[in-house]
Amino acid sequence: MYTPVAADVAKLRNITGAGMMDCKKALVEAEGDFDKAIENLRKKGQKVAANRADRDSHEGAVIAKVNQDNTMGAIIALNCETDFVAKNDNFVELAHELAEQAVFYANKDEFFASDFHGMTVAEKLIEQTGLIGEKIEIGSFERIEGPYLGAYIHAGNKIAAITSLSGDVDGAAEVAKSVSMQVAAMKPIALDETMVSQETIDKELEIEKELLIKEGKPANIIDNILKGKMQKFYKDNTLVHQAFIKDGNMSVADYVKSVNSDLKVVGFVRVSLT
Repeated sequence: MYTPVAADVAKLRNITGAGMMDCKKALVEAEGDFDKAIENLRKKGQKVAANRADRDSHEGAVIAKVNQDNTMGAIIALNCETDFVAKNDNFVELAHELAEQAVFYANKDEFFASDFHGMTVAEKLIEQTGLIGEKIEIGSFERIEGPYLGAYIHAGNKIAAITSLSGDVDGAAEVAKSVSMQVAAMKPIALDETMVSQETIDKELEIEKELLIKEGKPANIIDNILKGKMQKFYKDNTLVHQAFIKDGNMSVADYVKSVNSDLKVVGFVRVSLT
């Protein structure tokens, strides 16, 4: 019976990212044929993936990355079934590597079809499902481009955000990181009031109007009261109008302007496991 040497096992592990014991077993089954061993590992992943397709992969790692020029960024959620796997160093390292690659692809389909160490990203996820024994998938994929981007990953890798600023100025790195922390913590629904969907506005107006009617407010003043209610809604839920988490005496927009009077927040993305 073929017995693989340590160097061959290490080589297969470097190619596939699989565990040492899985690589050794694959080489034994393939009698030393590397291509066949790689195919065996992929087939194992396909079988396990099919068996676990209906499982809930609600745990995982959310990772944000930007390119060296700070003009392109992406956030992915690499999902798994258990917190035990989500905290594994190899799993988190894979999530970081996948996020770095995601930066350069416009959408999830292109990312899935891209080459990842000799296989596609989609194939890598299937392979990892087989090796880890849990459903592994990309639960979220968000990409953003802008004049200057900064990212923040919250401790524990459950939430990440990227903020786009209007330009690369002195202090932009700190501003982008701080505003991304704001996005992660405060969950704004839009950049400002102009970016809130009409559906959201209509729903909020309906809820507030019903409450005012129940409170017995006169019909002739309800419209004026609703205007005030909506202003508060925008202040609480749109990024630039929210109170800055590091200094509640100023809004996010005021904080950004305090660093550079011409600087503005022009976009953001946020991903959370919850």
